Amino acid sequence: MSTLKEAKCGETVRVKKVDGEGAVRRRIMDMGITRGCEIYVRKVAPLGDPVEVTVRGYELSLRKADAEMIILQ
Repeated sequence: MSTLKEAKCGETVRVKKVDGEGAVRRRIMDMGITRGCEIYVRKVAPLGDPVEVTVRGYELSLRKADAEMIILQ
């Protein structure tokens, strides 16, 4: 299984599930990243942190640690 951290710039991916526990998982889901939604990877910083994505029509920046918790189909 691949994660959002491994996605390349310019890719559109679909979320299979959000891993993690408690408040961290809830925060990711509150940002609109839920099972089945599409994410477009806009930019990846040179060292991989942060990852800039478009989710449900808005732009969002995620840390590498958060991007690792998003499992893709």
